[in-house]
Amino acid sequence: MSEVAREAFLIVGCGVLGLLVGSFLNAWAYRLPREISIARGRSFCPACEKQLSWYENVPLASYAAQGGRCRGCGARISIRYPLGEAVTAVLFAGAAAFTGWQWVLLPQLVFLAVLVVVSEIDLEYSIIPNVIVLPAAAIGLAAMIAIEPGRWYEWLGASLGSAAFLFVIAWVYERIRGMSGLGMGDVKLALCMGAYLGWSVIPALFIGFVLGAVIGVVLVVRQKGDMKTAVPFGPFLAFGGVVGLFLGPTIISAYLGLITP
Repeated sequence: MSEVAREAFLIVGCGVLGLLVGSFLNAWAYRLPREISIARGRSFCPACEKQLSWYENVPLASYAAQGGRCRGCGARISIRYPLGEAVTAVLFAGAAAFTGWQWVLLPQLVFLAVLVVVSEIDLEYSIIPNVIVLPAAAIGLAAMIAIEPGRWYEWLGASLGSAAFLFVIAWVYERIRGMSGLGMGDVKLALCMGAYLGWSVIPALFIGFVLGAVIGVVLVVRQKGDMKTAVPFGPFLAFGGVVGLFLGPTIISAYLGLITP
């Protein structure tokens, strides 16, 4: 098999894997906050709770074939389900194209899956479950140190430093404003991001903060709210994490090039 064929096989394979993983993440994001066991069985319609047959649960295809509705009760199925599958597939395929046949691709896929499911849950419930981010952080730290042991201090320092940075911001904000700004879930997500990204977590956090601030102001203005209006921050951190994964070293190099004579 030629090198081009091997790379194409990896990209397509990871894309298909992303569709399947995305379908699982959708189910997990729905069940975890509702305390429904992920081992309960096949997926079911949220409206009528009819268990879905295999042909009703094919990623993307079933949603399109059924017109976005349940075959049993006709209730409309949220667009977030096919969107979650498609986003996961694109991210997995992108990671495969970016990294190629390297061991580091495996923790990258785990990291991307965590960002997707955390974003789904935070958008709907404004929580980031410990049961996801803490084990993921431990797995990421162990995996990255095992793959690149010479950079152990980077993975450990970025993980602890990111969490400490967000914790201080949350503490200062609460002291000054008398209200919670960042949740501890965001702090633990930063811990997880640092474990996988290393120093690339710096531009990732910066992008997450800037994007979150801009979107937050827009939402407050459009909804005629105030600065106490709650906006889930996890998805913005997740977006920054994706950018950091793919472009983090490039951004850091470009920045250092600007400030270095």
